[in-house]
Amino acid sequence: MRICFFGDSITNGTGDDEALGWVGRVAARARHNGRDVTSYNLGIRRDTSADIAGRWRGEAERRLPPMCRHEGLLAFSFGANDCADDERGGPRVPFKRALANTELILSEAAPFAPTIMIGPAPIQFEAADRRAGALSSAQAELCERIGVPFLPIFDFVAACEPWRQDAKRGDGVHPNKAGYAALADFVWQWPAFHTWLDTRK
Repeated sequence: MRICFFGDSITNGTGDDEALGWVGRVAARARHNGRDVTSYNLGIRRDTSADIAGRWRGEAERRLPPMCRHEGLLAFSFGANDCADDERGGPRVPFKRALANTELILSEAAPFAPTIMIGPAPIQFEAADRRAGALSSAQAELCERIGVPFLPIFDFVAACEPWRQDAKRGDGVHPNKAGYAALADFVWQWPAFHTWLDTRK
């Protein structure tokens, strides 16, 4: 089973002293539970939905060539960087464009391989987080409409004490191992995550 995780710095695991992030921890737990997983962490710092729209297919095709397509899975998690302030104080990617990018990515990804989406996390800046919360809700509605499982993490992360404490001790945005471990547990407890994993049994 080959899983491509596309996203931004939160997907990448930036700030984790153990260099695992939530993706590495979820993949490790899957292997410990008997799933033969090869995990590709394709999170890039500062990536927006526009960046991911431009790169995901080529990167997926390199890791899931035709002879391996039957064992591939895709996971996406992005949106916080879309909502972050640009140099003019507005969002880096306007709301409608961010949502359109999300639909473009997922509508092309779902026929390529079984696909899930995990929503954006807050980044501890008030205006950006208002936008991210709204984008997460809109992504949830979009995913329900097009049939892609969606896990909102915004409220969980906002209330997660280990995440907040890690971020406070770090760069103010990214957690360390405790915060990422908490998010990995949250993802692991999502029933749709296991249904998705089991599509390649």
